[in-house]
Amino acid sequence: MINKMDSKQKKRAQWAWYLYDFGNSAYAAVVLLAVYAAYFKDAVVGGAKGSLLWGLSLFIAGLVVAIISPILGAMADYSGRKKMFLFIMTAISTVFTGLLFFVEKGNVFLGMLLFIIAEIGYRGGQTFYNGLLTDVADENEIAKVSGNGWAVGSAGGIICLIVVLAMIMLNPGNTVIVRFSLVFTAIYFIIFALPAFLWIKEEPRPQEKGGKNYFQIALERVKTTLRSVKNFKEFIKFMIALLIYNDGIIAALDFAAIIGLVLFGMNSQSMIIFVIIVQFTNVIGAYVYGRTSEKTGVKKSLVQSLILMIVSVVGMMFIQNTVGFYIVGALAGYAMAGVQMLSRTMVSVFAPEGKSAEFYGFFSLTGRTSSIIGPLVMGASATGISAWVMNSLVKADVTGVGDANALVISEQIGHRIALITIIFFLLVGLMPLLFVNEEEGRREAKASVAK
Repeated sequence: MINKMDSKQKKRAQWAWYLYDFGNSAYAAVVLLAVYAAYFKDAVVGGAKGSLLWGLSLFIAGLVVAIISPILGAMADYSGRKKMFLFIMTAISTVFTGLLFFVEKGNVFLGMLLFIIAEIGYRGGQTFYNGLLTDVADENEIAKVSGNGWAVGSAGGIICLIVVLAMIMLNPGNTVIVRFSLVFTAIYFIIFALPAFLWIKEEPRPQEKGGKNYFQIALERVKTTLRSVKNFKEFIKFMIALLIYNDGIIAALDFAAIIGLVLFGMNSQSMIIFVIIVQFTNVIGAYVYGRTSEKTGVKKSLVQSLILMIVSVVGMMFIQNTVGFYIVGALAGYAMAGVQMLSRTMVSVFAPEGKSAEFYGFFSLTGRTSSIIGPLVMGASATGISAWVMNSLVKADVTGVGDANALVISEQIGHRIALITIIFFLLVGLMPLLFVNEEEGRREAKASVAK
């Protein structure tokens, strides 16, 4: 009877964990992908400079999260209150996402500030959300529960986008509705995050700090994690690859809406439809790669998905119409699911029994660090190249300063060429991945347990 009750409680806790992903995926879909990125670049800032400031905002938020996460993680672990820290980060993200409603044309600083804080809450919350995985899943369930969370989360993003699309289509050209979609997203996030705080039971386990402050504890934890993984050569090679190719993945995600806006003049409705297609193929990709990787091997499937991702970005450089953008986006969504889901699965492959939490901690640290550079490089490149093209046209007397058509063309050229930066990160990250030996990594994990 007790075991049955425990099983029910665990299942309910897992569903609460899934539903949190269901809610926070709405933030990623609406704020990062479909609505706010394009709105900020086009309506708030305007011109190629918007891409630079968007990339800079992402860089600042990512840098802050990379700095504070180890410290907050140490505080959460030592106090046994991951849920409390998750609640704080979720509150920050949802409140400031809702406040984005007040960002209007020309409110550049406000638009950046509110977004940066919302993004810090969103990214920082993922640290504690991922940390709760070991509280809702047994050692042998981690990969399965993680995959389920991915699929449920993608579905959450799709449903939120459908509602937002309906609101915008019923009120075409109304920027108030576009801004209100951010309030709706915040409320949606809150509703589906609540079960995590109600149903997930986290055992309080405060530990003695031994007279050390949390910064010292955080540094010691990072050192301990590094010592734990340093002898696992295949895992280290994989982490090096992840450190590089993840920059390309994050940049592709964060600039999808801006690419659609600049290259094809897509409006909010078209962009939301695009993201729904991407999210839908993302779910298919997660399902297919989840099944095929068991037969072909996780590393081989990951390599295939990275190659597909590279092909999709190369295709984006040459397509000339919206239909082509939808097709390439669908391929990217499918490939991206493989890259992100299989990257997470690789950790469970290389982690010795009883050390999954430490390996996932290192994976999380690497992921946070590697998401900083890509968006900034993409934004700076797009803006810089656009300005260079425009100046070249003016110097050659092809056009005059301030010519609207020339500005559009130079911006399009700049953003197409800047896509090379994403390809660079993906391609360079693929190289060390090719040298990862999955079977050897499995042997290292088993040998560690046997000692």
